[in-house]
Amino acid sequence: MDERKNMGNPKDGVLIPIAPSLAEVPNNYIDMRDTIIAKIKENRIHSAIQVNSEMIELYWDIGNEILRRQKNEGWGMKVIDRLSKDLKEMFPEMSGFSPRNLSSMKKFAACWSDLSILQQVVAKIPWRSNIVLIDKLSDEQTRLWYAQKLIENGWSSNVLDTMIATHLIERQGKAINNFNFTLPSPDSDFAREIFKDPYLFDYIGMDAPRREIDIERSLTEHIEKFLLELGQGFAFVGRQVHLEVGGNDFYIDLLFYHLKLRCYVVIELKAREFEPSFVGQLNLYQNVVNDVLCHPDDKPTIGLLLVKGKNKTVVEYSLAGFGNPIGVADWQEQLTKELPDDLKSSLPTIEEIECELDLKQ
Repeated sequence: MDERKNMGNPKDGVLIPIAPSLAEVPNNYIDMRDTIIAKIKENRIHSAIQVNSEMIELYWDIGNEILRRQKNEGWGMKVIDRLSKDLKEMFPEMSGFSPRNLSSMKKFAACWSDLSILQQVVAKIPWRSNIVLIDKLSDEQTRLWYAQKLIENGWSSNVLDTMIATHLIERQGKAINNFNFTLPSPDSDFAREIFKDPYLFDYIGMDAPRREIDIERSLTEHIEKFLLELGQGFAFVGRQVHLEVGGNDFYIDLLFYHLKLRCYVVIELKAREFEPSFVGQLNLYQNVVNDVLCHPDDKPTIGLLLVKGKNKTVVEYSLAGFGNPIGVADWQEQLTKELPDDLKSSLPTIEEIECELDLKQ
């Protein structure tokens, strides 16, 4: 029987198909539909990647040819201008043949001399992001590191630019931690790679109040930027999460769940230098989360303590003996390391400025 229905008074033989409700279709229809949708999405992504890869390899071939000719035959930049004109006339339906872009192709070929790296990594990256890599980074291994992170995390070219500007490669995996002793391998290696030192909170503003509660509020107001700084996989659960333990009230500054590690992450913020007592407080919160919030399939809760300065030896001794995985890192409003050393020494610290203001009041 034809399940299509007549609507109104249509002419004979004219039907308007109406999709049946989910209650009218077989029980396993949803599974079949989702499988087909997944295949279509996979095919679309694969097609887009394939087209991008072919274009990137073409750009490398063009750049390499320009590079080779200029090197062997001493051609100048006028050749690029002429080539741009001829290619535009020959292929009017194609874009990307401006003199500037041809120069970028030449630089691109010079930066990536290893064809295997080009095919396995670089060709998977959009052209705009490739331009950021070659314009911002002179070292090939550093470019390759950021290229791989871009693929892993799905960064846009703007996010890539931000990660390079904030020296992610120098901060990633640098938090002091006890993961080797508290997490099984490979979870310990993965957790170590996830956390960085220092964390950059430049978006909270240099005039941000120095109280932890105000810093938390500012971070949650900029939650998208905060999640970007934390890295891929973090899902925000709550701020000032209330715990009642033995009739006493405690509050977790920030609570997250990491989707890849399959565990809760408790973040404690301190607006002062590290003190050993901070670890005991964080450990308490982790124990309660493990006991009350965790699902039986969840991994042990990880604690991240963010402070305004620390002594590495003191932190390492403070972490020794704790059974919960804990990382300790600094947080900063800006990366002071970007300043020249002679200028750093001449600038007053925040504490010195505040002290000066207090004396004048």
